[in-house]
Amino acid sequence: MFFKIDPDNGVAIYDQIVRQIKFAVADKAVLPGELVPSVRELARQLAVNPNTVARAYRQLQDDKILSSVRGTGLQVTAGAHSKCTNARQQIVRNRLKEVLNEAAGSGLTQSEVRELIETAISAIQWEASHED
Repeated sequence: MFFKIDPDNGVAIYDQIVRQIKFAVADKAVLPGELVPSVRELARQLAVNPNTVARAYRQLQDDKILSSVRGTGLQVTAGAHSKCTNARQQIVRNRLKEVLNEAAGSGLTQSEVRELIETAISAIQWEASHED
């Protein structure tokens, strides 16, 4: 599992971990029954405090995305895919709403905002599986 943590993006590191695991499950990059890295392993990989990873994992357990398997670790739950697909849409929708509210408050017109969005979309390298 690949993680990209950005300490400067304004989103708490534990929340970035939660989101990326949810996105990976929604994308079927991680399937039900698969184990996630241990707290120590992921903390070492990301160069973050193990408590940060533990907090993210607790949140994912509370959200019923991960469950504990005695003596083995944490695995993705059977119903996680649909929950994560819904969560991914909600997370992105909320982030877009924040950006659009900021754009509206800045005095940009709708056509200027649309142009900025189209330019941003064109600049992103979309994977074939995500294209319409």
